[in-house]
Amino acid sequence: MKISGFSFVRNGVKLYYPVVESIKSILPICDEFIIAVGKGDDDDNTRELIAGINDPKIRIIDTIWEEQYFKKGVINGMQTNIARRECSGDWLFYVQADEVVHEKYLETIKHRCEELLDREEVEGLLFRYKHFWGDYVHYHAGHGWYPEEIRIIRNKPDIWSWQSAQSFRRYDYYDNPRQPEGTFKINVAKVDAEIYHYGWVRPPYLMQNKRRALDSVHWGRGKAEDYYEKAPQEFDYGPLNRLAVFKDTHPAVMQEMIARFNWADKLQMNGKPNPYRELHKHERLKTRLHSWIEKYLLNGRNLGGFHNYHLLKNI
Repeated sequence: MKISGFSFVRNGVKLYYPVVESIKSILPICDEFIIAVGKGDDDDNTRELIAGINDPKIRIIDTIWEEQYFKKGVINGMQTNIARRECSGDWLFYVQADEVVHEKYLETIKHRCEELLDREEVEGLLFRYKHFWGDYVHYHAGHGWYPEEIRIIRNKPDIWSWQSAQSFRRYDYYDNPRQPEGTFKINVAKVDAEIYHYGWVRPPYLMQNKRRALDSVHWGRGKAEDYYEKAPQEFDYGPLNRLAVFKDTHPAVMQEMIARFNWADKLQMNGKPNPYRELHKHERLKTRLHSWIEKYLLNGRNLGGFHNYHLLKNI
């Protein structure tokens, strides 16, 4: 059995992505790791740091991000598929540049891949998610944040990145770079492992820069620049006491990055949200009611959430 890891990134270091940590976190169970690295700004050294991991399993594909595809996140799917196309494994393990896997899960993941290798009906593996917010102590445990997602797919020629690279689907046909209309949810089985998502953990001014970059590839650069020219320079995470508190350990590869945490004085630990900004999703009354119902009446079951997969039972 062979496992290929794959990902994509651009301006990762400049935007405070734990991309090196992400790669290192799954490298021990991968036979190869393919990453599409977009040409970034002159002051970004993401490519050099990835090359500096100095592991023969890692292969970098240099790419150029074409601005004509900076709409609805299409460029993210395209970059994901550039790396995905070069993977040769039986299973393809996808981690985004802000996603890290704890070492305690690696053997479980590898064993699950071996266990299901000959079960052709299983087209992907579904991971639980922990979404950190503001710092390395608080995370979302309520409604509105995807609790699970596909991160391992079988190497089949019709399974590709879907929409803005959040997930995967089976395609009637694939015509790069346009997203085809005919897509189908794939059949997945669960794996007893979790993805730690650090996409909302960075200094407030860098969080705002990251949002600008992300919105640029969804709205178009011009609209995003107009919006953020009038927006505050620093992102407001809001009161953190409305989130869950993390009491476990972070992945070992994250320890150096966590040690650099130095923006505690920029965070609001309690009180009410700033009335002069738009409420975050988890601060809105509707979402808070959803979260309360899920926690206390549905025993944690998701209420009305969207699932981009068909979960196979008893596997």
